[in-house]
Amino acid sequence: MTAPSRTWLLLPGGLCLAAGLVGAVLLTGVTPPSAAAHLPDRHGIIMTLGFLGTVIALERSVALRQPWAHAAPGLLGAGGIVLVADGPRAAGAVLLAAGLTALLAVYARLYDRQRDAGTAVEALGSAAALVAVVLWLRVDVPAVLPWLVSFVVLTIAAERVELARLQLPSSAGGVLLLVGVSLLGACTLALLRPEPGVRVVGAVLLALAAWLARHDVARRTLKVPGRPRFAAVAMLLGYAWLVVGSLVWLLGGPPASIPAYDSVVHSVFLGFAMSMVLAHATIILPAVIRRPVPHGRRMWVPLVVLHAGLLVRVGLGDGLGLDTPWEVGAHLTVAALVLLPLTVVSSLVTPTAPTGRLA
Repeated sequence: MTAPSRTWLLLPGGLCLAAGLVGAVLLTGVTPPSAAAHLPDRHGIIMTLGFLGTVIALERSVALRQPWAHAAPGLLGAGGIVLVADGPRAAGAVLLAAGLTALLAVYARLYDRQRDAGTAVEALGSAAALVAVVLWLRVDVPAVLPWLVSFVVLTIAAERVELARLQLPSSAGGVLLLVGVSLLGACTLALLRPEPGVRVVGAVLLALAAWLARHDVARRTLKVPGRPRFAAVAMLLGYAWLVVGSLVWLLGGPPASIPAYDSVVHSVFLGFAMSMVLAHATIILPAVIRRPVPHGRRMWVPLVVLHAGLLVRVGLGDGLGLDTPWEVGAHLTVAALVLLPLTVVSSLVTPTAPTGRLA
């Protein structure tokens, strides 16, 4: 598949991002128009699988370099669009499940090529997402949250280990695989016995965050100006937010209040996952569209707005139970996610001089 054709596969993911952001705004209490009234209930699945899932699957299908592999992002994007358009929940779930099954097939072929633990862990993450979709047909998103978190965290962790393999001990792949299996086991326990299970999920995530932060090359590239410093800051902030979400689960168990649930969701999916997306946007996107995406100082804008919004939302809003800071923080995080694609597009249209390479 040519680069322009692959670029079209990004469109459903972008539409899911836009719809997910509308749903996020509506969750702050804004009265929804009738055409968007369904978005708050589907917000989490649309953002996690319709948006992030499509982007992840597209990047992996490009890595495999076989046309059939693009069925994975195509089906995930189609499932997201069905949910965005207020189509039947079952129809959207079937398409998402088909896309994740195709993604597992992509990982199987990649594993045949490389035989590395990182690819196996990414496959475990996609299997967790597939379980989440199947469960979502019967239960609401809070019940499947550990499985969705596992999808995002394991995929990103495996990518980081792959990029930093030269700096990691030889046992890193085995450690990551053990963590992946342990996390899925903890998710299963959380499904059967939520009180101890969710705490175990938190403990495993906390251990993973500490291990990644300790060994990640970002600690060394923090002093290198330009792109390396930006990526390092984004990644280290991401690990910090993963620690926050892990501690909420570890110390509090299943979230018994809206603030606790909100803290976990947005610490992991915004603080951790979107920080990692920002850190790698100008590296991964060129591989998909076959066009360089220059890095410039403008990339700091969405990163700063994102983490400022999270500090206000989670720290003051959720932490202290203050409504106004929570609303302000929520709108700031939405603004950050709007700024991300705008910043990337502006870099393509009016590129600045390169400011360094990502290690």
